[in-house]
Amino acid sequence: MSFRAGRAGRGAAAACLCLIPSLAWGQSAPAPAAASSPVQTPEEDLDPNSPLAPLPDLGVAWPDLATAPGAPTSAVAATDGVAERRYGWRVDGIEGIGSPLLRQRFDQNSTLKAHAGQPANAAQLDRRAAEDSALLVTLLRAEGYYDARVNVAVEPGPRPQVVLAAEPGGLYRFDRVTLAGVDHAGDKADALTRAFGIKPGDPVDADAVVAADTRLTGAVGRDGFPFAAVGAPEIVVDHATRTATLDLSVRPGGERRFGDIVALPGNRVFGPDHVAEIARFHRGEPFDQTRVDDLRRALIQTSLVSAVELKPVEGRVPGTVDLAVKLDPAPPRTVAAELGYGTGEGARLESSWTHRNLFPPEGALTIRSVLGTQEQLSSLVYRRNNYKGRDRVLTLQVALAHQNRTAYEARTTSLSAALERQTNIFFQKTWTWSLGAELLASDERDVIVATGQPRRRTFLIGALPTSLVYDGTDDLLNPSQGFRLGGRFSPEASLQGSVFGYARTQLDASVYRTVRPGVVLAARTRLGTIAGAPRDAVAPSRRFYAGGGASVRGYGYQDIGPRDPNNAPIGGRSLTEFSIEARVKAFGNFGVVPFLDAGNIYTSPLPRFTGLQYGAGLGVRYYSNFGPIRLDVGTPLNPQPGDSRIAVYVSLGQAF
Repeated sequence: MSFRAGRAGRGAAAACLCLIPSLAWGQSAPAPAAASSPVQTPEEDLDPNSPLAPLPDLGVAWPDLATAPGAPTSAVAATDGVAERRYGWRVDGIEGIGSPLLRQRFDQNSTLKAHAGQPANAAQLDRRAAEDSALLVTLLRAEGYYDARVNVAVEPGPRPQVVLAAEPGGLYRFDRVTLAGVDHAGDKADALTRAFGIKPGDPVDADAVVAADTRLTGAVGRDGFPFAAVGAPEIVVDHATRTATLDLSVRPGGERRFGDIVALPGNRVFGPDHVAEIARFHRGEPFDQTRVDDLRRALIQTSLVSAVELKPVEGRVPGTVDLAVKLDPAPPRTVAAELGYGTGEGARLESSWTHRNLFPPEGALTIRSVLGTQEQLSSLVYRRNNYKGRDRVLTLQVALAHQNRTAYEARTTSLSAALERQTNIFFQKTWTWSLGAELLASDERDVIVATGQPRRRTFLIGALPTSLVYDGTDDLLNPSQGFRLGGRFSPEASLQGSVFGYARTQLDASVYRTVRPGVVLAARTRLGTIAGAPRDAVAPSRRFYAGGGASVRGYGYQDIGPRDPNNAPIGGRSLTEFSIEARVKAFGNFGVVPFLDAGNIYTSPLPRFTGLQYGAGLGVRYYSNFGPIRLDVGTPLNPQPGDSRIAVYVSLGQAF
């Protein structure tokens, strides 16, 4: 942005330069005249109290910091030019002037404010006041007050008060606004002019001009002009009339439609075909720069790309624009580990190694293992991101697992596949879904409920799990507003002696609301049902259980619900859970979370709301850059026989 003074206003422009007076602090008497100052000879002893001899070629008399005749004692103490004292300061004359950013920017850059509370002498205050007065003049001019002046004064006293008295003067306004060349945009010219927004009569506000320039540049790109050039705004100020003119050149360059995605020399990682799968535009659609920017972010988000170059080039088909792409690779391998602990569940260490592009494009191979007190697992996972479209994930997995729960022990071999639309912290989705298939063989041991005698059974199970989730929250990892609603449905066929079928259904809902700054109230409910088979026929590992860090805190993992003669949980066909907690930011990155949970397991196919087990406690959160770290301590309010009095849970992320 450039500024020039108009011919009619050059004299006024010179007159508007403010002469900021220096602070005269305690300089009430002139230095003694040169004639009355005795000249010392080398042989004479120097008297340290004698006045200074005149210095040649120095046209400013040395100040006498002595007390001015008749000055009050308190004023003398307050205006001692050598002594350092704490000071106060204020700005007068800008109330109701300009935008809220005026005061905010002044406070952020004020030298007086930065050193407030620190002792200062007269010279330091003089320099700080001069800097702040120049700053205030600059800020007022940016708001359109080009005749602004700032007078500096000091109110003496035990705590001197520095006063910056602003005289903004009249507000300058635009007399003429010209967008040269915008007519070449054809029927889009009016829309571009409206996007710019500044018109004659508007204040000469620098922020408004910058914002208008940004809006116009964005509108040109959105409206199909990939080769447009928008010049720098040129403002001419006329101080005589207190007006200004604004001129800006626009060269649209012609509308285009999307053509092909082509590779630049040196392109690696993905070819043009896969980049086209990730893009949210198709060949033949009007060019939109925001979609190009979205594609750039999506390519970076794959974590396989360290740098992206996307450049519009003239298309091979007239009237189109091709996108030339060049991708630089990022390190493709990742090693990860996660450690957690929960009462009843014990310790759990999960580790993995991933090559994220072993099968290009974006075909990742992950070797994952879990070592825990009650769980061990090894799995091999193939994952294809952006499969046949943006944010679609194809997953194939084979796993060997051993679970030794209080309710059962299971050794399971599984093969599964899923196609899903996923959400992530970069592009949080409102709707997500998944379609899957599972085949598993599970050798499971539990007890006969009637007698308590142990038994061992082998289940062959096929399932088709599906899910649909709505997310209306403001943050994926740590929401403070909105709600989530999700459903999961899995029809399953089981072979154990004979073939029978049943369906597992689960509904989850949670709501979040900020009740005051730093305090978020969160609540959730979960309902589940298994219909089509009796509880004892369903494999123990496929039943519903409750209790633990992600369920009803205060109880051991899966410890809530009906129990066998040995006082071990047996699971059920239906589930009811409720939770409410207050997430309170305490200090820094730490927060506290009081919570109350409730839930139960039932043998009936439909969930009930009776016989609920309640747990309450207090949690601590550390809000790191990658999400909250959670430590919860809970206690059961109406424990069953054998329940522990205290339960501790440590994990990454909120409870829900």
